[in-house]
Amino acid sequence: MTTALTLVPGPGDEGDRILTVTGEIDMSNAAEFGSALDRELAAGAAVTVDLTAVTYLDSAGVAVLFDRADAHDLRLVAPRLLGRVLQVSGLTRVAKVTIR
Repeated sequence: MTTALTLVPGPGDEGDRILTVTGEIDMSNAAEFGSALDRELAAGAAVTVDLTAVTYLDSAGVAVLFDRADAHDLRLVAPRLLGRVLQVSGLTRVAKVTIR
């Protein structure tokens, strides 16, 4: 059973935005995740996506991040659980990634 996806937007420091994500990101909710991320990218110069409470990230979720990383200042904060996925996928080369 998939853990529900929760997306909580908020202001960051110096005009940037934070999108805090909880649960699982997969093909069933990747479009919802992408829409929330697009809203935050439109609202601020930079967006930090806090993935520390994400327990699963499949290729659909990785694609959402990749699709936006080249054109935007996207920063990812991820748990060790997702660190290897982000590294192997190449996201660490196109976005700033912090592993916690």
